[in-house]
Amino acid sequence: MPTTTTTRAARIIARCRELAQISDVRGQTTRLFLSPATRDAHTLLQWWFRHAGLDSRIDDTGSLRVTRPSRKPIAPTLILFSHIDTVPNAGAFDGPLGVLIALAAIEELHQTPLPFHIELIAFSEEEGARFSFPFISSLAAIGKLTEADLARTDANGVSIAQAITDFGLSPAHIADTCALPANTFAAIEVHIEQGPVLEADDASLAVVEAIVGQSRFALTFTGHANHAGTTPMALRHDALVAASNWIVEVERYAANYKQLVATVGRIEALPGAINIVPGTVHVTLDVRHPRDESRHAAVAHLLTKAEAAAKHYGCSVSATLISEQKAVPMDRALTVHLHQAAERTGHDAKSMFSGAGHDAMILAQAVPTSMLFLRSPGGLSHHPNESVREEDVEAALATLLNLLLHLHPHT
Repeated sequence: MPTTTTTRAARIIARCRELAQISDVRGQTTRLFLSPATRDAHTLLQWWFRHAGLDSRIDDTGSLRVTRPSRKPIAPTLILFSHIDTVPNAGAFDGPLGVLIALAAIEELHQTPLPFHIELIAFSEEEGARFSFPFISSLAAIGKLTEADLARTDANGVSIAQAITDFGLSPAHIADTCALPANTFAAIEVHIEQGPVLEADDASLAVVEAIVGQSRFALTFTGHANHAGTTPMALRHDALVAASNWIVEVERYAANYKQLVATVGRIEALPGAINIVPGTVHVTLDVRHPRDESRHAAVAHLLTKAEAAAKHYGCSVSATLISEQKAVPMDRALTVHLHQAAERTGHDAKSMFSGAGHDAMILAQAVPTSMLFLRSPGGLSHHPNESVREEDVEAALATLLNLLLHLHPHT
């Protein structure tokens, strides 16, 4: 067992980097849901679990689950969790760091009596990279993975149900093997921030107060395609000019609000020739805010501005809602406990919201849930150069350990 703070943090980081070598694509870290790399990742993680004296099982969505029992046979359960799948060409820490910090905490408390069981869940799917549908494993854990979800297919036409079967698991047994323990009283996820806020504040940790709500739209600006050389500027109905003016308004409007982010992430101008005035433009809009009413107000404003921009340039616009996710507040009592644990270990954990989705937002629908963030150097994530600092990993581990030592199921 490591005895110095540097050693235990470095050991966690080394394990993350070793796990990152397991990939479906040579030369990068790409680990998709129930792929061959998932099986190899299971093998490595199970070896670490056995070395810690822990037995593990694989549920029927491919998540690895480990229980550290309380000495009290009848005791409630605390869930520690994160995910082990990745986006394509990912870094080493998004997901696995939370799993391996939790494992390190369990190892450290091996001989320490606790008034609750701990179940560590390494969810096999969170990113949605294979099926364009995220949170498969955590949805199964709270009983909300539907038959329609299981029928979703990947780029090769393989359904989620078939992928589960091909992996040697059973879609029919998901309800039995994936559900959270009935006596679960809380759930905690440790995760890198995946953004620049902590870095800008020169801070190691933050306690997540809420995960933002999100609205995604597809917009189409329709004008009139015409010859670029023979159509005078004053007589054009240029869909790209209308869309471009609206995009500037999206940036200007969102920049005036601290917690609002609005992004036009994709644009396609048609016919797409150098000598044709664009007649049709397809764009996307992604709006996020930790308060749903503020997000709805922003969406209404921006869609109204899209109509105004289209009209000004003699065009029309239509908007289609692609997806919508409500904001998810974290459990207030748990966030207070995390703040107190950080303070007791000498760390000032600021409060913040998460602009990205996490399994925590799914589990929060069923059990009291909270999140602890640690700094992402350079604000970099979903990138091969994603990294963490030893002192931040140590701060997160120390905070989690202190929480476990002071947390009681009735508080």
